[in-house]
Amino acid sequence: MAGRVSKEISPQELSARLKKGEAVKMLDVREPEEWAAGHIEGAKHIPLGQILERLRELDADEELIVICRSGNRSGLACELLEEKGFNVVNMTGGLLAWEDELV
Repeated sequence: MAGRVSKEISPQELSARLKKGEAVKMLDVREPEEWAAGHIEGAKHIPLGQILERLRELDADEELIVICRSGNRSGLACELLEEKGFNVVNMTGGLLAWEDELV
């Protein structure tokens, strides 16, 4: 089903869920230097180009919120992961739209 729109979450919605103490699974698909410059606490880092080799590190049964800088790479990652049966949600706007702290 190519072109299927992934589920989406805004940075504000994700932030609200984290502030409520929800155990949210997040995957950051940016490059290592971007990750090092700042990321959301608790996120897992797998660069987009490594996702297919590292699928076993992810749990297909859990909702996984995918994050990148602007929302484009995370959208691609969502498509790849959806094809493999993962329950993914794309964070729209990426970290450019993130207003809370990064670590």
